[in-house]
Amino acid sequence: MNSQSPPYRRRIRRETPGHARFLTFSCFKRLPLLRTGATRDIFENAVLEARKNCHFQLYAWVVMPNHVHLLLKPSLPDHPIATVLNQIKQPVAKTILAEWRRLDAGVLPKLTSARGDVRFWQRGGGIDRNIYSKYEFVQKFNYIHLNPVKAGLVERPQDWRWSSAPAYAGVTQGRLQPDPLPTL
Repeated sequence: MNSQSPPYRRRIRRETPGHARFLTFSCFKRLPLLRTGATRDIFENAVLEARKNCHFQLYAWVVMPNHVHLLLKPSLPDHPIATVLNQIKQPVAKTILAEWRRLDAGVLPKLTSARGDVRFWQRGGGIDRNIYSKYEFVQKFNYIHLNPVKAGLVERPQDWRWSSAPAYAGVTQGRLQPDPLPTL
């Protein structure tokens, strides 16, 4: 490590079986790399595939232009959060970056880190919280669904296509549907 690079702290994940998790992770430099429907669809497809492979329960999610929120319960100990995140984030980055390289997209220089790596996701673990109470679960659930409204992208949560909010409002959109809510 050179003296000019800040040291990166490694996230310590506390895997608590039976608990839901609130996860947030951002695009590199918080750039709006998920601003198009096509890139958000790639993300949705990656979650679908990861769900098949890792058997997690997905209760709420939203894909914003520059970050993602998920509320899920991993299938521990077989599929810890690090594995779930890898199964989601890696295919998204590979697919989108490959397409942008093919197109020689102008965004590519902005995605090159100080070390010369081309990155899609921000370094670090993002936010990862075990949910210990019904109150906290409901709070995170509502926070996730209100994110596009607060960002001014839509007027009502159910109007944002890349979220679980439409499903809870009785609108079937997209292939990614939430699992039944747990009894809390």
